Amino acid sequence: MLLTIDAGNTETVVGLYELDGPDPDERTGAEDGLIDHWRIATEADRTADELAVLLQGFLSLRGFGLDEIEGLAVSSGVPRVKESLRQLADRYLDFEPVMIEPGVRTGIAILYENPKEVGADRIANAVAAYDLFGGPTIIADFGTATTCDAVSANGEYLGGAIAPGIGISMDALVGRAAALRAVELVEPRHVLGKSTVESIQSGAVYGFAAQVDGLCERIQRELGECTIVSTGGLADLITPLSSCIDHSEPWLTLHGLRLVYEKNA
Repeated sequence: MLLTIDAGNTETVVGLYELDGPDPDERTGAEDGLIDHWRIATEADRTADELAVLLQGFLSLRGFGLDEIEGLAVSSGVPRVKESLRQLADRYLDFEPVMIEPGVRTGIAILYENPKEVGADRIANAVAAYDLFGGPTIIADFGTATTCDAVSANGEYLGGAIAPGIGISMDALVGRAAALRAVELVEPRHVLGKSTVESIQSGAVYGFAAQVDGLCERIQRELGECTIVSTGGLADLITPLSSCIDHSEPWLTLHGLRLVYEKNA
């Protein structure tokens, strides 16, 4: 079995895949061969031993153990988390993890002025999106940051746009406005909110949907018509309200990690 771990700044998503799952040519989505998945808060101070206990607990829910894991693929922009995962692999798995970083084969050309600046999750998303949808494709990722990245028809990562994510934007709003308070992020009954809570929900939910639609429209002016796919923790909330997103793939990053593992294992 293969563990795929996408450790972001806010949350860490773990996926468990069958290594002998569907043939790559027969896969129809990121979930093919995905046995289970888990989401936890990212804590940079967690040690390798603590991570091992967490992973063992998740695996035991499905009747598995760490000793049955044959591969580990990681994307992370949090250096201390990456180091803890390296230590975990060394102590409990006894093999080197495949991490998206310079020197690792991804199968995709990165047309960025400095390719080392591109986040590992953005690369994983690009690899997965091109595998599933071809190109040109735009990936809208609703995570700590909201990103819109593009892949060419030839499978090249072209670049993208980064905006503050929904969660941190809401935290900033509540933290800087004394009369406002934190609200649940759900679609309100009306665009014109009838209360402060509804007004905040409208601005956040419809506002971020419009933001992504606007970015995707501008990217398509440069590239032509693109397939647009969404992913990330809040994709399920925003995607139905978008006028341009064609597909939603919640496990897109995990699928990209699986593909990168297969190219390097």
